[in-house]
Amino acid sequence: MMGTRGADLPARALVPAAVLTAAACAVPAVRQLDGLGAVGGAGATGWTVCCVLAAVHAGCVVLTRERGPWAGLAAPGRAGRAREADGAPPLVFPVLLAGVFLLPPSGAALVAVPGALLAPLGAGAGQRLWHAARLVLALYAAGLVRALCERACGAQGAVQRAELPLALVAAPFVAVTFALVLAVLDGTRTAVTGGRVPATLRRGLCPRTVGPHLVHGAAGLMMAVLWRSAYGPVAGLFVLLPMLLSSWGFAQYRAERAAYRATIGSLVKSVDIKDRYTCGHGERVGRACALIARELGMGERRAEELRLAGLLHDVGKLGVPTRVLRKNGPLTPAERQEIERHPELGDEIVRGIGFLGEARPAILHHHERYDGDGYPYGLAGARIPQAARIVAVADAFDAMTSTRSYRRGRPVEAALAELERCAGSQFDPQAVGALVRALAKHDWARLVADVPGPPSALDAEDASAARAGAGHGAAAGGRPGGGNVPAR
Repeated sequence: MMGTRGADLPARALVPAAVLTAAACAVPAVRQLDGLGAVGGAGATGWTVCCVLAAVHAGCVVLTRERGPWAGLAAPGRAGRAREADGAPPLVFPVLLAGVFLLPPSGAALVAVPGALLAPLGAGAGQRLWHAARLVLALYAAGLVRALCERACGAQGAVQRAELPLALVAAPFVAVTFALVLAVLDGTRTAVTGGRVPATLRRGLCPRTVGPHLVHGAAGLMMAVLWRSAYGPVAGLFVLLPMLLSSWGFAQYRAERAAYRATIGSLVKSVDIKDRYTCGHGERVGRACALIARELGMGERRAEELRLAGLLHDVGKLGVPTRVLRKNGPLTPAERQEIERHPELGDEIVRGIGFLGEARPAILHHHERYDGDGYPYGLAGARIPQAARIVAVADAFDAMTSTRSYRRGRPVEAALAELERCAGSQFDPQAVGALVRALAKHDWARLVADVPGPPSALDAEDASAARAGAGHGAAAGGRPGGGNVPAR
């Protein structure tokens, strides 16, 4: 018990420590902003600029956190960090980074506090304080880097003089510093709560996240330059209009993708319900596909497409009559043809889902064999799309290692040995090798521990039908009686 309390201590101390450090960074603003004098259009003082930017930032947070067409454009808290990792452009960051260019570091840090304490909606006090502290620290660090860059490059006062080319010198360094500090703070919090720090840092510093921050830095600089120009603060705020429109468009895109993903979830659930004894099969195949893709050096986007291909590879079963799927006894040639139509039916079902990429050809061709004896088109070797070859390996691996009502699953080692035996005839040797290497690094049972399996016991009729279904899968690989690895 004492050990557990000792392990919890860093997690409990992190938020107070971050808040105290942030307060120490922001306190000098009282003196610095008082002495700043007129710093913008209409002779605005430092406190005026700070308060206006803080109000605009808080307004953007309130606007984007409520339900409606603007929801999700800000990125507070845990949900916001996930959206940020997805490349969503938070509307509020240009306002914060404008403060970095208009104010001393401590003053820029204060800009984030009111809005940060308003978000996320429904969060507790600890979460709000953490969100505020991480933004304060990131803005303070960005302000210090801005001052150092301007001093090193002789660009001091470039923003005040509205000299845009010279003022651009510090912008990328400011944006990267802001992203870096946020990523390090989030990684630290992940570490003290027992999470995976490298994964958190990679998400925070990946190009898809740093890139939007560079855009936010440029937009913040434009706000600052226009603010200091003869046109005054109102001109600076106009920079938010294109950001607002682009963010709204991105929010609509995200909503459309969410709808597609919900559709995919419903399709997978429907397959599980129709073919009960393979419940969870699609999810496991999807995870195996992603493992193979990463082992082959594919990027995250392709790995995700292959995961979706694994999830949906059997969606064509929705078009196969239930009496055929659950037939008690051998299949007739006509019924076997019905079964073998499911890849083409699956391709028709997913035709309207626009973001599947490689998943569509994988669904259509996942029963092709490497030696050309598969279906629906008898493709061989490299003529079979790579994604389909990967799905075929993952599909057979899960079929062998999954326990059914009529048999126990094989051990992982035995299933891999069987795949290696059939590599070059039924399966792509490269995909088989990648799965073998990946599972030497990962515990398969742990990777799929949360995936629900089929019912623990079926009645006699269903069990008999399941045996017949297993025969369908074994025969589906191609050459009858050829010792095919089951593909379902």
